[in-house]
Amino acid sequence: MTNLLTEAFRKAQDLPEHLQDELAEQLIDDIENEWKWQKQLAQPQSPLLDALAEQALSNSLQGKTQLKGFDEL
Repeated sequence: MTNLLTEAFRKAQDLPEHLQDELAEQLIDDIENEWKWQKQLAQPQSPLLDALAEQALSNSLQGKTQLKGFDEL
């Protein structure tokens, strides 16, 4: 266990039990979600997705793209 995680647990010990339980539930949920992401990212991607990524990179290198935010068209 890292020093930072050990420190977080030490600080959590000073909280009331109901808050400790809330933190524990959040941490368990975060850990489970992280494992799901790691498993998903370790899976091979589809050839179509690879082709789309190649095309996007090519377009960017050729100056055919514009920098925009997520909510801009």
